[in-house]
Amino acid sequence: MSELKEIWYAAGCFWGAQKFFKLVNGVESTEVGFANGHTDNPTYEEVYTDTTGYAECVYVRYNPEKISLKKLTELYFKIIDPLSLNKQGEDVGTRYRTGVYYKSDPKTESKILPSHTEDEDLAVLKEVFEQVKKELNVNSMPVELQPLERFFPASEYHQDYLDKNPGGYCHLNPELFRYARSLNSKD
Repeated sequence: MSELKEIWYAAGCFWGAQKFFKLVNGVESTEVGFANGHTDNPTYEEVYTDTTGYAECVYVRYNPEKISLKKLTELYFKIIDPLSLNKQGEDVGTRYRTGVYYKSDPKTESKILPSHTEDEDLAVLKEVFEQVKKELNVNSMPVELQPLERFFPASEYHQDYLDKNPGGYCHLNPELFRYARSLNSKD
């Protein structure tokens, strides 16, 4: 079996983004949490105040033999509005900003030992970002592309929230979940 790789996606509310990525063949595990803020061990309630600098995000561990970083990131752009600043669906605030965060320091402790380098990931991510900007005919978009500086998992209450609460709130169109499932049947 191939070594797993990792990436962090901020796509607005993390509940729907986690459900979406869990449905994608090649994604081995997901965990919701908070990325790139300035406090230690933030709670959901603290992040909700928009004073901690954190974005809600999904930590995705994937098998590169089943899905590429490029494909995962292309799928990410299908679930966000890449031109919306600090807002996805009805969710508004800096905690709902969009962003892609990659592992930047090979010395940083990780649950997974990457078999790839920062430069390889960053080159792929930049390619997808440029592709999206070209498709949208824009020079820039408010989707962050940054090294992951900090990540703290959210409480168990938020993990797999939509699996535990099938009728729970989600800003994503349910068609996106069907789309993710349909990709698996084409393998």
